[in-house]
Amino acid sequence: MTDRTNRNANPQGAIKDPDEWVTGEEPPTAAQESYLHTLAREAGEEVPEGLTKAEASRRIDELQAETGRGQ
Repeated sequence: MTDRTNRNANPQGAIKDPDEWVTGEEPPTAAQESYLHTLAREAGEEVPEGLTKAEASRRIDELQAETGRGQ
């Protein structure tokens, strides 16, 4: 997601891998769900049910690259 850098950066500025998130196993946020569905629709893909917050983040990154929105 576009604001992920600020929310997931440690004090040194490095971005944490979603697998290292303390809340990574929780359900995706409403914002993640919304953006994920928007990207999936643009890419002509379905969003799998039951994603975790970390999985949703990785899928968003993949779909951003696929749709050109992540540039």
